[in-house]
Amino acid sequence: MKHALRASISLALVSLAALAFGGRARADVVERVVAVVNDDALFLSQIRLRSIPFLDTIRSARSQEERVQLRDELYHRLLEELIDEELIRQAALELEIRVQQSEVDRAIDNVMHQNSLSPTEFWEAVRGQGYSESQYRADVARQLLRLKVLNQRVRDRVNITEQDVRREYDFQVRRVTRQLRFRASHIFFPLAADAGTPEVTRVHNEAIAVRRAITDEATFEEAVEQNTGGELGWLNEGDLPDALESTLQTMQPGETSEPVRGDAGYHIFFLHERERGEAQVPSFEEAREGIYSTLLEDAMTHQEQLYLEELRRNATVVRRL
Repeated sequence: MKHALRASISLALVSLAALAFGGRARADVVERVVAVVNDDALFLSQIRLRSIPFLDTIRSARSQEERVQLRDELYHRLLEELIDEELIRQAALELEIRVQQSEVDRAIDNVMHQNSLSPTEFWEAVRGQGYSESQYRADVARQLLRLKVLNQRVRDRVNITEQDVRREYDFQVRRVTRQLRFRASHIFFPLAADAGTPEVTRVHNEAIAVRRAITDEATFEEAVEQNTGGELGWLNEGDLPDALESTLQTMQPGETSEPVRGDAGYHIFFLHERERGEAQVPSFEEAREGIYSTLLEDAMTHQEQLYLEELRRNATVVRRL
């Protein structure tokens, strides 16, 4: 605990974060310990500093009660992040893992390059997100430290084989080839979000009357010109809400649907054609690297969670928030 008590406190930043919550916040405790991880303390000022980028969202809440609720939820989430980071920091000390300033600079340069930003543009964007340069650099250093620890402690637990990649590729091929694509048009009868039963009934009856006059594609096109709608182009499964997609799935090319209710009104569909998705499947060699990266990332994320749970089990964590 002695080490924790020697930590310096930035009261100016604490006060800045407190301004977001009006009069009640000014009565809050300025500084206190919110958790102890083994022998090291985490402080309220650390959470308040982390909360600064989220203050605009909290300020926009409709009432003081909602603002306090949002703040409390944010504080508890940030506290768990801080606990995880402290466990990683302590693990890094034991493993004698460090992050050099040159590594931070190189990581930031890579981000600039990937986003085609000059240093001036980059740091303006960072400040626009509510971070100072020192905060951003500290955050990058924490991320690099986390990656180094995980690579040393977790990477050996992950083994993605060629068979794993092939198995995932075959699964994706089966999924894509089972999917249908639809080329459709529709006539749309909009409904207000707060439409009552009389309005819904009126619009539904209007749609039914239009549908009765449609006998083929030509009369459908005439109805489109007299109402609202048009060509939707090619749609993949999942592009439309379930209620609308299930209608298209039961239709044959050249068929017109009955009026179907969607989120914003009624639709009458005309199905021009549909096909399976074979043409969208890349070769294994084209897809291999992307699939491997995804499998590796998913496996590392899973192992990271297991490792953090292991660190927590072996640590003494006392929360005071």
